Amino acid sequence: MNERIVHGRIDRSGALVSADAPLLRLQQRAGAGLGKPLALPHLARLVALAQRLHRDISRPLHAADDHSDILALVRIIPDADGASLEISDWRARPVAQPQIPAIADNVVMPHGWTWECDQQLRMVALRAAPDAPPVPADWEGCSLSELFELQPDGDGRFPVLRALARQSRFDGQHVQADAPDGRLAMTLSGDALFDAVGGFTGFRGSAVVAEGDVMVDAVPAAMLVDPAFGSLPLSDPQFGRRIDGALRGPLSRIIATAETISGQFDGPIRADYARYAGDIAHAGRHLLGLVDDLADLQNIERPGFKAAADEIDLGDLARRAVGLLGMKAEEKGIRIDAPRTDDKAPATGEFRRVLQVLLNLLGNAIRYSPDNSLIWIRVNREGDHATVTVADQGQGIDADQQAVVFEKFERLGRTDSGGSGLGLYIARRLARAMDGDLTVDSAPGQGARFTLSLPARDVG
Repeated sequence: MNERIVHGRIDRSGALVSADAPLLRLQQRAGAGLGKPLALPHLARLVALAQRLHRDISRPLHAADDHSDILALVRIIPDADGASLEISDWRARPVAQPQIPAIADNVVMPHGWTWECDQQLRMVALRAAPDAPPVPADWEGCSLSELFELQPDGDGRFPVLRALARQSRFDGQHVQADAPDGRLAMTLSGDALFDAVGGFTGFRGSAVVAEGDVMVDAVPAAMLVDPAFGSLPLSDPQFGRRIDGALRGPLSRIIATAETISGQFDGPIRADYARYAGDIAHAGRHLLGLVDDLADLQNIERPGFKAAADEIDLGDLARRAVGLLGMKAEEKGIRIDAPRTDDKAPATGEFRRVLQVLLNLLGNAIRYSPDNSLIWIRVNREGDHATVTVADQGQGIDADQQAVVFEKFERLGRTDSGGSGLGLYIARRLARAMDGDLTVDSAPGQGARFTLSLPARDVG
């Protein structure tokens, strides 16, 4: 079966309308048939992903029936009428039973729970010792991470996930779990299980309640209880620094690794895999930007926040912003008409914060502008304020939207991954912290013009 291609066809409603014998047999064993919705959850999710992305995707396929586990590679080609499937390298592996029997009634960890999960971390057994809190009634069908709220260790890592990757034993996984009397703080440990032919089948282990760690009361909403953060209110300056430190390192490593794979620096790989790695890097950069926004939000809303009063030139900072984002504009064929080198607007404000505001305004203009359009940036002097205006040829903003565009988490109805909805809120807060302001002038179909004003500085 490895050398031939198994074909199938999905219509727009998600029903399997044609299939070669192996795929049809798998569909029938899952309780469906031709003309019925695809009954293979993993494959159905991949089809939905390809249709959402509007492009071909190739991914590993995992499926199973009562007789075997199916491993294959599926290519999904979406079109206006549904999607075509091409499944190659089809391998059926007989299901083997674990060497280790299920949890016996007399094998229960004192003062805690004994549990077992499969290779997808789905719970298959959970027992409580006589002297332990009773287990949740609805544990069946839960994944391990749903039943136990995993907590990172001091290095921000999760021992159970590291053990899953290595298919090895783990200890010291701190968790929280619901119990009839409240929340429990517990510690998980587990051994990896293997079947008769050496295939990994899951974990079996214990969940021990540490003495004095039963939490009956709910955690207050304003507090974050976590080994990486401690019990800090969101208003505490340490919270922003700790969340930044806990997330920035792992995200940076994800981005760097994905970019290495995408750039094929360690050797050639399939083009579609390189694109997937590029998608991961893009998503990582988006999350890193959100971390930046959240850290900024926590900082600027701190009582007594003040910006530095540097001597700056808005014309110079506008040209710097264009230099940083010019390549992103070129990718869309957008031309930026930047201030000339002799266009100066001396002002007072914090250098890096003003540059941050201008990068946000220009980034938004590029994001919301049509391809092959024009963005222009002008500096001026209006009374005792120096101004810089960023104007685009996008779809514009109506009067009602202008009233809320600077509000927190406002993205004007957008549901894509273009931003966090914090950028303009932060930008205006920063402008006002520097004794200036940020305003918008726009109309539907006429683009948008955002103007940053700061106290002007007289130059002798």
